[in-house]
Amino acid sequence: MSGETSAAAPAALPATLAARLKRDVDGLVAAIVQQHDTGEVLMLGWMDDEALRRTLTSGRVTFWSRSRQEYWRKGDTSGHAQWVKSVAIDCDGDALLVRADQVGAACHTGARTCFEAGGDLGAVVGNRPETETSEEKTQ
Repeated sequence: MSGETSAAAPAALPATLAARLKRDVDGLVAAIVQQHDTGEVLMLGWMDDEALRRTLTSGRVTFWSRSRQEYWRKGDTSGHAQWVKSVAIDCDGDALLVRADQVGAACHTGARTCFEAGGDLGAVVGNRPETETSEEKTQ
């Protein structure tokens, strides 16, 4: 996607949406990608205003690559495309949830998800205390 040229400048994000975004010092917002039909969390990427605009208007997920300093549309080189189903902003404006239809692996390692590739950290599993239901209390 680098080196793209266009006869006209692309439209900016709507001002109301741009105002809601809380970007980091590099102008980026975290974008969590989730498989739309299973809820599986696939990966975390980063978007600036232009990457978000492309994602909202093209039907494909676009990120800003922090390491390459360029836009990349997921799947253009790997074939592992992400087809947009919806995009939501969180209550604070500092994270996006992209629900997508993932083709193939989401992770650059070839794993289905980046979290599968990264692995479990072995956290202690917590359990909420059992509480009486309203029916049990009245009996």
